[in-house]
Amino acid sequence: MRIINYSWALGVSFALAISPIFAGNPERAGQAGATQLLINPYARTSGWAGANQANVRGIEAQFWNVAGTVFTKKTEFYFSRTEWLVGSGININTLGFTQKVGETGVLGLGFVNISGGKLIRTTEDQPEGGLGTFSPNFLNMSISYAKKFSDDIFGGVNFKIVNERIPGVQATGIAIDAGIQYHTGKHKQAHFGVSIKNWGPKMQYRGELLTFQTLTEPYPQYQRTVQNRSGFFEMPLAMNIGASYDFNLTGDSIVDGIMQHRLSIAANYLSNSFTYDNYLFGVEYAWKERVMVRTGFQGEKYIFDSAKRMTALTGPTAGLTVEWPFNKEKNSTIGLDYSYRFTATFGGVHTFGVRVNL
Repeated sequence: MRIINYSWALGVSFALAISPIFAGNPERAGQAGATQLLINPYARTSGWAGANQANVRGIEAQFWNVAGTVFTKKTEFYFSRTEWLVGSGININTLGFTQKVGETGVLGLGFVNISGGKLIRTTEDQPEGGLGTFSPNFLNMSISYAKKFSDDIFGGVNFKIVNERIPGVQATGIAIDAGIQYHTGKHKQAHFGVSIKNWGPKMQYRGELLTFQTLTEPYPQYQRTVQNRSGFFEMPLAMNIGASYDFNLTGDSIVDGIMQHRLSIAANYLSNSFTYDNYLFGVEYAWKERVMVRTGFQGEKYIFDSAKRMTALTGPTAGLTVEWPFNKEKNSTIGLDYSYRFTATFGGVHTFGVRVNL
């Protein structure tokens, strides 16, 4: 137990020591790229604003705290569809699965594809358009591994390949996430988590559209080819420190390791390198882990000031999960998830998810 406590203390000390590096800096807003890595594409965690990173489990943990993927019982499949800022034409499709390997390890693979809707194609000669449309596309692929180190300590690492493209121009990069979770108490009802997200080298755009032809001056003129070089941009580095607690509303009544009526509260501090820090809070009620209702709030500086707010999100979130067994011998289940995030513009954010545990 002393080793476990020292391990957890070391992780928290490390997070606190490097927190000044991640401290929110709105003056650097717009200087990072690949900011789609900060969009949560999952329904359950977004339903309570991502406040539960200390206790997130399954494939959704790839986004908030990869250590939580270790709680996959055997195999988990997940698909979700997000209508981002309804009316903008932006859609997010997410596909992933986790697989238990050995007694203490879990491998995960996830894909997140973002379609940026249709934009009008313009040029310097035709700034008003008339050339048709194009669609930006963003693809993130994650490969993760998580391991159980003891009954209380869990850790994991996630490697990501990031690709952004429009016709003729694209950028590709890599990033790494890492996280640990600590669960303690008689029924493991107290949870603590620390994670680092999106650490990686700078990215740069390349492609044929950065090359163009022009005429030299002065006379005599002749045609020459000019190649522009785009600047490098950084990854949106972020860090999470969070905690959650499960209240058993029926005392010690636990059946097959499941609280019959559970009420969980969670809080998470999200430190961003290129914008304001976030303060995430959430509450979830679960009946036999079959029906779960949750709500949350994502706060940041000036969240209530429309003139200074740096996000379309206005704070409140809500979600619902219904999960039922289809093979009691193998304890297999299928779940339907939904979440809604309120926004200041467009029609909010809807996320629908389907989860299968085998």
